[in-house]
Amino acid sequence: MTVIEPRSGTAFELRSGQQLQIIDIEGTQVSDLLAFNLDDTREALSNGRTFDYEETISLTTGNILWSNRSNAMLEIVADDVGTHDFLLTPCSKATFRHFYPDKPVHRGCFGNLAAALQPFGIEEDDLPCAFNVFMNVPVNGQTGRLSVEPPISKAGDMLTLRAKMDLVIGLTACSAYASNGGQFKPIGYRIR
Repeated sequence: MTVIEPRSGTAFELRSGQQLQIIDIEGTQVSDLLAFNLDDTREALSNGRTFDYEETISLTTGNILWSNRSNAMLEIVADDVGTHDFLLTPCSKATFRHFYPDKPVHRGCFGNLAAALQPFGIEEDDLPCAFNVFMNVPVNGQTGRLSVEPPISKAGDMLTLRAKMDLVIGLTACSAYASNGGQFKPIGYRIR
């Protein structure tokens, strides 16, 4: 298992057919996931296409994560938690200034992803909305209001995805206070 240290991120290639296991090592930690077509990084993960084609915002085992070009990118093949977010954008310096004005500003998942993906030629303006693994964002059925609650994931819980094309993956150990119940922990991953 490879460990992503708290409040940091990484990027790597994931080939078609390989599986990516994302592991919440200590529990209640979010991981932001981005995916790009390795052969043309202008093709990227799309929450809108995914919600449209999967006809749900509650994505779990059996669902596909789709690209902006309507191609299948990742299939969820196993899910210990069943609660993830695909509505909220990666936290950034601006997020910290907006939501945590009394806390130190951090570059957040957005900055960590941008730095990790730069060697692949992916720039800040190319970053889409992330699939926020283990993030708990309930939506009020009456008002539509969102809230960010601590993850329900426990130590050792995993999400397993199968690549449907050759990909560049960006992955973080999330940096936002509310997303992680006020704590920052590592995230693990394996490629199989």
